[in-house]
Amino acid sequence: MKEIYSFNVEVERTVEETSTKKRKNKDTGKMEEVSVAQEVKKEVPVKIILREPNRRQLEEADMEYSIEMSKCIKRGILTKAMLAKKYSDSGGLLSEEDAQFLTRKYSELGDFQNKYTRLSTKPKKTKSDEDKLKNMLGEMAEKRREIVDMETSYSSLFNHTADTKAQNRVLLWYLVNLSFFQENESEEMKPFFTAESMEDKIEEYYDLDEGGNDIFDISKDKLSTILSFWYFSSNATQEDFDKLNEDIESGNV
Repeated sequence: MKEIYSFNVEVERTVEETSTKKRKNKDTGKMEEVSVAQEVKKEVPVKIILREPNRRQLEEADMEYSIEMSKCIKRGILTKAMLAKKYSDSGGLLSEEDAQFLTRKYSELGDFQNKYTRLSTKPKKTKSDEDKLKNMLGEMAEKRREIVDMETSYSSLFNHTADTKAQNRVLLWYLVNLSFFQENESEEMKPFFTAESMEDKIEEYYDLDEGGNDIFDISKDKLSTILSFWYFSSNATQEDFDKLNEDIESGNV
């Protein structure tokens, strides 16, 4: 199974340990070595895995994003493009140059998303179509990264837009569908969330988040951070993820 990234966390478990002790044999009177098993509590490593999404999951996540965007717009929540256009026309917190840049990038991203949707729904795809879909995913990720880089300076302005809410929704979709753990190497990897539907998986997420699960409690923040980094960094390398992991462990993130 391909991974986005994996890391270990330490959790307390009751394990059986065997030690050797010397005892006098009652029959012979001689000292003998005997094995004694006892249960002890100790920290054991658990592997946390973010699974790499397959083509179908990427398409489902993209659809989840579009559905959430549509819901937000129907409720009257402005998109980032609408907000940027508003400030571009009337002035305000955004500089004219930055507003025009964002408006252009939103338009380019929208064009790629429309082309991707049309091609992904094609019944019979050729090898060329599959290559185009892969390239378009990379282009969309790059457009999102450029937008995020610019929006960082105006984060409070864009926090409550339809795009941000849809983005948060798709990140949650990835989290509940791609998060696995493995308690020891002899066991198979298990999903944190086992429900069939997205809504039921989200209910599981809140149950784990609020009800307590020692493995998820320890790993959820790092899982979310690494997942967000992957989503917005189309060309991230293994070294980039390792550096991010080190920064998280040292408290620099």
